[in-house]
Amino acid sequence: MRPTVIRRTALAACAASLALVATACGGSDSGGGGADGAKPEESAPAQPAAVKALTAAELEKAALVQGDVKGHKISKAGKADTVAAADVTAADKACDSFADALMGAQVGKPSAANQRKVVSEPRKEKEDDANPEEAFKAAFDITTTMTSLSSYDGKGAQDTVAALRTAATQCSGGFDFTVAGAKQKIVTIKEEQVSGGEEAVAWTVVLEQDGEKGPLKLVVARQGATVASFTSLNFAASGTGKDFGLPTAVVDAQLAKLA
Repeated sequence: MRPTVIRRTALAACAASLALVATACGGSDSGGGGADGAKPEESAPAQPAAVKALTAAELEKAALVQGDVKGHKISKAGKADTVAAADVTAADKACDSFADALMGAQVGKPSAANQRKVVSEPRKEKEDDANPEEAFKAAFDITTTMTSLSSYDGKGAQDTVAALRTAATQCSGGFDFTVAGAKQKIVTIKEEQVSGGEEAVAWTVVLEQDGEKGPLKLVVARQGATVASFTSLNFAASGTGKDFGLPTAVVDAQLAKLA
């Protein structure tokens, strides 16, 4: 996969597989409801209508800092790590919000937002028992996760999660999109089982570029009026096309700070 995808895809997730039924990407706009009528209500207890949105200062205090996740380096996202929603365009409008979230761009109109780049330290192999191939894989078994916090007024946070559920279902069969003019293709979106916050949902996304396929992870969780999203990419998995484990430590640490 090209460095462009690695750089612009900022990243994360949680837990075991629960496949979506693969359907072709729908043509209707993503609505405020869940993937199938009752699903959001089953996983998300009703929230009082008036929930205070965190200010930019409060959101900054809740963001991850170095030391919050053992074995990971945490820094504020720089310009090279981020992409604006205006630069992400899906061929099917129904898939726009999902593409935005996957690329780490803002979804909807949050009142405040921030981002952190979280990079796992490579696995360590003993020199006397690791063959060169395994040592190489271990060196590149690095997961980069872009953690985004967005605070919404009113019921904006609930509506954002619901809209992403709808988009993931309608677009699970794949869709084309562009990032700052660069063409990308999502082949499949598969839902993953995850818990955390007041409601949470996760997906494994297979991205294809120049005939090469690689997995990404996207986790979205809501706590009050704040939505935390995590997009993850693993360098070794990008090279082999094989799946990789979800960085639950990053998700758990961030949700603990929002609780």
